[in-house]
Amino acid sequence: MSLRINSAAPNFTAETTEGKIDFHQCIGNGWAILFSHPKDFTPVCTTELGYMAGLKSEFDKRNCKIIGLSVDPVGNHARWVKDIEETQGHLVNYPMIGDPELKVAKLYDMLPDEALGGQDSRRQRPSARGVLHQPRQEDQGDVDLSDDQRAQL
Repeated sequence: MSLRINSAAPNFTAETTEGKIDFHQCIGNGWAILFSHPKDFTPVCTTELGYMAGLKSEFDKRNCKIIGLSVDPVGNHARWVKDIEETQGHLVNYPMIGDPELKVAKLYDMLPDEALGGQDSRRQRPSARGVLHQPRQEDQGDVDLSDDQRAQL
């Protein structure tokens, strides 16, 4: 699936550090930023997750949910959350999806073309990367871009 401007983000259910979620139900009548990370405990990802946790109150003011995704299982995230708090000074205070079967990563086309998918070996696991923004339900379809604006994207 290829996501385009003005297309609705596909719905999914997933296990997270805060329990099972239905993506669209979780968003409700607000906004959401879904951002992915290749693996737990990678230095750049650890920094990004900690930084987002530090900004969560700003997103809350704007009725915007933060949801992280990693291809590692939710069980690994508990240890990672502690590491993020220790190294970045912020407790991860938003749900983190565990996507070891790559269902969400595939749904959102976050994988490289050569991705094998579903492998248990960390060396063989593909990296899932992407940042997606889901507008409020009432705002979907309100964006009208000219051909020139689309060309600049």
